[in-house]
This record gives sequence, C-alpha cells and structure tokens, in this order.
Amino acid sequence: MSKTIRLWCAALAAVALTALAALSVPGPASAATLTEVTNFGTNPSNLRMHLYVPDRVAPRPGLLVVVHYCTGSGPAMHTGTQFASLADQYGYLVVYPSVTRSSRCFDVSSPQALRRGGGSDPVGIMSMVDYVRARYPVDPARIFATGTSSGAMMTNVLLGLYPDVFAAGAAFAGVPFGCFATTNGSEWNSECANGQVIRTPQQWGDLVRNAYPGYTGPRPRMQIWHGTNDDTLRYPNFGEQVKQWTNLHGLSQTPTFTDSPQSGYTRTRYGSSGGNAPVEAISMQGVTHNLPVDAAQAVRFFGLNSPTPTSSPTPTSSPTPSPSPTSSPGPTPSPTVTPTSTPPPSPTLPPGTGCRVGYTVNAWNTGLTASVTITNTGPTSVNGWSLAFTLPGGQSITNGWNATYSPTSGAVTARNVSYNGTIAPNASTTIGFQANHSGNTASPTSFTLNGNPCSIG
Repeated sequence: MSKTIRLWCAALAAVALTALAALSVPGPASAATLTEVTNFGTNPSNLRMHLYVPDRVAPRPGLLVVVHYCTGSGPAMHTGTQFASLADQYGYLVVYPSVTRSSRCFDVSSPQALRRGGGSDPVGIMSMVDYVRARYPVDPARIFATGTSSGAMMTNVLLGLYPDVFAAGAAFAGVPFGCFATTNGSEWNSECANGQVIRTPQQWGDLVRNAYPGYTGPRPRMQIWHGTNDDTLRYPNFGEQVKQWTNLHGLSQTPTFTDSPQSGYTRTRYGSSGGNAPVEAISMQGVTHNLPVDAAQAVRFFGLNSPTPTSSPTPTSSPTPSPSPTSSPGPTPSPTVTPTSTPPPSPTLPPGTGCRVGYTVNAWNTGLTASVTITNTGPTSVNGWSLAFTLPGGQSITNGWNATYSPTSGAVTARNVSYNGTIAPNASTTIGFQANHSGNTASPTSFTLNGNPCSIG
C-alpha cells in the first residue's frame, strides 16, 4: 500500500474515531447483540458482514446499511454511532459491512465497483441486503444506506448502482459517484480528494446513468453532510454531490428551502421544503473532516423514526454471534494535502480573445463560498491566466481551490494552478473559495482576465 494511502487511512481513522466517539451515548439495556454472518452470498472482495437485530423488530422493518470509514470496521461503526440504539427504538435492522483488504477502505475507484453488477464491494454488500431480505419481512420500500468518509463515498456508489433497491442515503463527508474513479488500480484519487474534479450537473448525472444503462425508474433521495474546513475530502465535493443528485432528480440548483438547524449549519432542500425532500444538504461552517455523525437526523430523513414496534418476527435461520472488537486503532495526525501551483502567468490574452465570468455565492451567518466559472469566448486558447477582481468590503478569503489567491481581501488576483492553465476556445474552468464576511455578501462588480475586461453572466 502506498505512503499516500497509508497517510490518508491514518487521517480518516483519527477523525472518524473522534467523531464517532463523541456521539456514542449509552442506550437502554438490551439483550440484542451484534452477530457476524458468514456465507451470505456472492462476495468477490471478501467483505465481512455483521447484523444487528433489535429485541423488538417492526412488523415490516426497514433495513439500514451502515458503511465504515477507512481503517474502520462494521463493529466499530456499531459501537461508535447511534444507529443501533435508534434501531432498538424504532425496530429496523442494521447491516454493517467490513473491508478486509489492507487499506480497510471501500472500493469506490475501480471500473468494477462503478458498474452495476460489475463486482468488488458493491456486489458483496448487495448480497448482504439480499441475505437479510430472504430471512426477515423487510419492507422493500425502506432500504437505506449511510456512511462516513470512505463509507460516504460507498453510499453514493450504492445509491447510484442500485436505485431500485435503496430508497435514500445519507453521506457524511463523501464525494460524488464516480469522482474517485481510477484506471490504474489505485484506491486514491488526489484530484477528487482535493476538490479539483468539477463537472456540470448533467455530467455528474450522466456518470450515474451510464453505470446502470436503461434504468428509467425513480432515484433515491440523498442527504449530504460536509464541513467547510474538511482538509481530507475538501469542501467543493459537497457542492458537486448536490449537483449530481439534483440532476438525477431533474431539479434546479436553486434551493426550495434554506434554514439553519443549529449554529453554523446551513441546510438547503431541493425539490421540496419538507423533511422528505429529494435532496437535503447540510453545510457545516468551520467543521473539518472530523464531523459529527448525526444518526438521528439521518434516520429522520429516511423516515425510519416510526413508533416503537410491537412484534418480534424471527428469521428462518439465525446467524452465529461473534464478539465485537474491544479496541479501536488510535488517532494519527492528519496529513496536509495541497495542490501544486504554477508561477504567475506573464502572457496577455491573444488579440480578439474575450472572456466571460459566472459568479455564484452561497452565504450563511458570517461565511460564504463563491464558485467562479471563467469562459474563454475568443477564438484562440488562453495559456496561463490570472483573474483580477475586488472583493466587497468585509469579505476575506480563508481558503480556495483550483487557483491561488493573493491577497485575501480587497483587490484579489486568482492565478491558475498546474492542471488548469490552458482554457481552449469556448471552454471553461471553475475555481472557488470560502470567505468570511461582516454582513455584505455581494459579488464583485468587474473582472479582468490577464488584464482584459470580462463580461459577467
């Protein structure tokens, strides 16, 4: 396993363990235990399966697949989150898959994992779902997936590949379906992790549609959580997931509803203002990759928070219990990963070259994010660029992506990084940044590209 992946795994383990431990709350006494199931069906990547059945199961129980972070395990998610204690309350069943490969990260990168029925981890997880459905009276309309970090990525993959199985998902600090794709066998995609994979909503949606050609049925609802200061799977992945899932539902990028469920959180809903909106996205101001996993809000979004069940159906065959691990790996300092930048460009735009800038702001309390799309409207390529603009008073950039920014307030210049210095005719590149503000969330009034004025719109 490469040094990059080892560092990434260590970082994800540290933040995930901290976040999960913070939400581990003792529940009422219960005789129910986590059990390991073996020989559960087709399992091309040798996953392990653990199943939690509460003492009282609903007459038509829901089924929740809870997917762990890198270096984690199903038992660690069982003990470190509240999904099992909520199952005690509401009577649904919980499946916890575990990776056995050395990285303990789920495969969300390989061509096999990103094609329906293609193999690898998604096929093994679907075997777990089928196993439970064959033995319990699971409501087929109430099957869900959730996870954190690597598990959040897998949540996107499962919902993309099996829209006819999963009704909804909740992804805590993940990336869009297909964003982590590689073709060289690597489990790690630095460009995606750094928030540098920017696509249109249609392109993101097509990635999912092409993974299951011919499917025309409904798409699962999706709940997306991300911290603005995530330095492992950077914050632009939040907006790219919103693009993907709103496109799959045929929705506008404009929220139907916006509120702040708690201090520093901005919640947007798309397609509906209610709690069962097709897409719900929660941006967490100032939160790192070490984000809290709010199991209760995920269960609420799924609709699994029904009254306490009154019956206890039993399976046709019982899995054999196995003990949960007694310890978890300790935290390791997180690495810092930053894109490589190039020196400031010196050329001016070729004669006859024009430019257009699109600028979109998403603001909350004292913070905002800005997405800036630069389009070359001229007949020749731009090779090396700098975009100059003046931030309104009170705004100060705290971090950015796909460009270097200097200074952080006032008259700012954004310069290309190594991978986006060329803009072909009629092509675009998108950059962005996060900023603090003192109440003024207005946009800059003018932009120049290599000293040449750009149109806005």
